[in-house]
Order: sequence, then structure tokens, then C-alpha cells
Amino acid sequence: MRFKHVFSIIGPVMVGPSSSHTAGAVRIGRVARQLLGQKPEQAVVTLYGSFAETYSGHGTDLAIVGGLLDFGTDDERIPDAYVEADKAGLRVEFRQGEEFRPHPNFAEIAVFAGGREVKVSGASIGGGNIEIHSMNGFAANCSGYYPTLVISHDDRVGVLASITGAVSGARLNIGFMNVDRKERSGAAMTVIECDRRPDGELLDAISRLPHINEVTVIDLT
Repeated sequence: MRFKHVFSIIGPVMVGPSSSHTAGAVRIGRVARQLLGQKPEQAVVTLYGSFAETYSGHGTDLAIVGGLLDFGTDDERIPDAYVEADKAGLRVEFRQGEEFRPHPNFAEIAVFAGGREVKVSGASIGGGNIEIHSMNGFAANCSGYYPTLVISHDDRVGVLASITGAVSGARLNIGFMNVDRKERSGAAMTVIECDRRPDGELLDAISRLPHINEVTVIDLT
């Protein structure tokens, strides 16, 4: 990953102790929360590598719970995240995974609410930066650094052209785009990092396009 400025290296304004084990973990939790799109009721978090070995000492568990509550990296409630989760009716279970993952600071999060489930996997790569590897089983490969459109759709001819046309029509610049599909003509997901947050008018326009199933915005800014 190419660091964008000095704060990408030294880390964001945050509740510590670690930009990778705390700030990055908050952001992974927030991605899962925002992908769910509502207050979570239950979460199962599996930690790997260094996250699994040191999470309680470095506050990684508190950070992820705080992220699931949509706290920012500098939210002073993070040290009391379990208390805040109880108040919010959120139950969180932590597990330690032993399998190999592509980064030592890696987490897989399954979040549930109202019969809905979403899954996110990602790594904290230093300086509070993250890489989201997958969302709901689709490759995502996004950073969470920019406002991000997550679009679930059918794999059909013309769908991507209609999505990018709608984004262009809203005069919104695409900084990164990733597309993954389960199988030919099956379910697919498009992830678009934008230079600014998409407004409600654009979200409605994309939602009305043929073969679009769901549109979500993830914004950690």
C-alpha cells in the first residue's frame, strides 16, 4: 500500500495504545457496522496472528467492539466499549483462529441484527490503516480511506456500465473500483472508493438500476 501522507505512518488521533492494534481494529469494526446498516445485536469476531496473541493486552477487543458501535478512533468511550455494548444490547464473542491469514493483524467479523448477517475480513497494516479483504464472501480489496460504495448486484451485461454512468452523472470521481462474482450470471459485488461521500440522490439512482440488489455506503472519515 502507498502511504498518502505522514499521518498514514504515525497514525491518526486515537485512543491507544497502538495504531495497528487499536486504531486499525476500530476501523475494521466500523466497516462491519456500516455494512450491516443498523445497530448490531450480536457479533462473532475471530482474530488471527498477532491480533489473536496480544488482543487483550493491546485493547484490540475493545477497539473492535467500539468500531461495531461506530465509534471513531479518538472516541473516549473505547476503554469502556464492553459497558457501552451492554447498554446498546450488543453481545460480542471473540475467538482465536489458528489458520494462516495474509497478514498478522487479521480479523474476521460476522455481525447480526434483525435476521440479517454480514461478514467482513480485514487487516490492520500499520498507522491506523486497514485493508478490507472481503465483504460477505466477495473480494473487496479496499482501504476504507475514502467514502466507499458497496453494491450487491446480479452479474449481467451492462450492470457495471450503468453503475459507473450513474456515478459519473453525479460528478463523483472514482478513485478505486473492484468487482467480484460468485459465478457467471450469479451474484456479484462492486466496491467503489469515491473522492467524496455519495449523496442520497445517487444512492437512489443506483438502487433503481436493473439487477441492483443493495447499495451501501461505508464512510470512516
